[in-house]
Amino acid sequence: MPALLLEEQIARDELKRLLSDRLWRLSNLYWITDKQGKRVKFQLNWAQEELLRDVWYCNLNLKARQIGITTFWCILYLDVSFFNPNIRCGMIAHSLDDARAIFRDKIKYPFENLPDQLRLANPSIRDSAYELALANNSSIRVGASLRGGTFQYLHVSELGKIAAKYPEKAREIRTGSLNTIQAGQYVSIESTAEGTEGDFFELCQEAQAQQRQGTKLTPMDFKFFFFPWWREPQYRIDPDGVIIGEEFKRYFETLAIEHGIHLDAAQKAWYAVKAKSQQGDMKREFPSFAGEAFEASVEGAYYSEHMARAELDGRIGTFEALPGYPVHTASDIGRRDYNPVWFFQILPGRIRLLHFYQNCGEAMPHYADYARKLYAKTGWRRSEDAIDYFPHDARVEEWGSGKTRLEQLIAAGWHPRIPTEMSLHDGINAVRAILPICEFDAEGCSEGIKALKNYRKTWNDERGVWSDTPYHNWASHGSDAMRIIACAHRDIEAPKPEPKQPKSGLTLGAFRDEMLRARSDRNMRP
Repeated sequence: MPALLLEEQIARDELKRLLSDRLWRLSNLYWITDKQGKRVKFQLNWAQEELLRDVWYCNLNLKARQIGITTFWCILYLDVSFFNPNIRCGMIAHSLDDARAIFRDKIKYPFENLPDQLRLANPSIRDSAYELALANNSSIRVGASLRGGTFQYLHVSELGKIAAKYPEKAREIRTGSLNTIQAGQYVSIESTAEGTEGDFFELCQEAQAQQRQGTKLTPMDFKFFFFPWWREPQYRIDPDGVIIGEEFKRYFETLAIEHGIHLDAAQKAWYAVKAKSQQGDMKREFPSFAGEAFEASVEGAYYSEHMARAELDGRIGTFEALPGYPVHTASDIGRRDYNPVWFFQILPGRIRLLHFYQNCGEAMPHYADYARKLYAKTGWRRSEDAIDYFPHDARVEEWGSGKTRLEQLIAAGWHPRIPTEMSLHDGINAVRAILPICEFDAEGCSEGIKALKNYRKTWNDERGVWSDTPYHNWASHGSDAMRIIACAHRDIEAPKPEPKQPKSGLTLGAFRDEMLRARSDRNMRP
């Protein structure tokens, strides 16, 4: 064989060997546009390398913004389609515009920038705004829902947002698109978190539980991946001149003590500066740990900024009832729906939320009995000046009892009062006005805090904006009861507790210590 032909054969054999290596292909063949719009060669970053190394049949990705997870799955599925015949890949986004943008930038552009020899060997035979079909009978299709097709590979982008804005579309994806995937085929779902409800949240909860328990996964179980902001090397800036406020110092200290996350000065500076623009969205868009992502306020939430500020200010934490001040209640009445009750104190210059309870399907005596036991257990002050606030429908006669709810409450020893009624939107603004002076006991009010963080507007699909109408779900009831507090708190004058005289023989310091020991024992809470 002539020397030149032998060299060509060696080159062809080497190329054939390289092209059979997926890692080499992903690191050398594909071009994308970067954040500045420049053409750059696709190179796996730390998160993408982790996904490629540990990929499972069903993959669930909770992540911070701009980590490149969607780009990874698009390039991977393009690679699978291009180098394997008879493959069907589907990509779902939360809107057709987003689907078209993903297809244009992350699938079509990398395909069109493949080496000419490869594209000539496997050209496109159908190329539209939503589908790329290749000569090897493989194809990639994108859309807002892909119910009608059968796919071996399926990717869902931003399922959290889809579930929050379009619950019916999320259901269609779950019952339709995901059902096209059989055991042993591949699914990838990625999203930032959107509150503690919806398909993405439920999938993550189940996958995390299996991960903690070390459960062996079947091909139909989801494997959980979490990519926090602090693992991204680009998320850091020169700390010189950046002032880290006390609220962020507390936050970083909590990350270190409770979660073992130790940040350097450049990371802390980046986070503090980024949080100024993100405000209440920071923990959702750039979570430090998985639980934080879901605990953060959802997009379109009425009180997102205020609850984020309360966390940063340390007003969500350990807060016990102060002796000498009565503990009031505020309830929103529901029989078939949830009936929530907030327990709170009005203190000089602030409102202290101590406990939150809700149930459904129970009549008023149930809540009266719960409150009686709670007061007895905690030692909270329950006197004539403790007021129980209710909405106007407390005057309605309860079916089956022959008595109004107010009559039942008075008979049970409550002190009901109905505050001045406000319109829905005035009440929401009233809550916004009082949240800066609210303190929440994190343990006693955990469910109520979740309700306030998840109380959100309804998405208007036609206009593509959040409407100013509340979305009615589980978070509505606790938030409605909070409006009762906002309407009522000015009616309650914070009393000054009467000074108690030291017991005979006690020094003033010993008396103070005794008073501290006399505070309610947190372990007594139900």
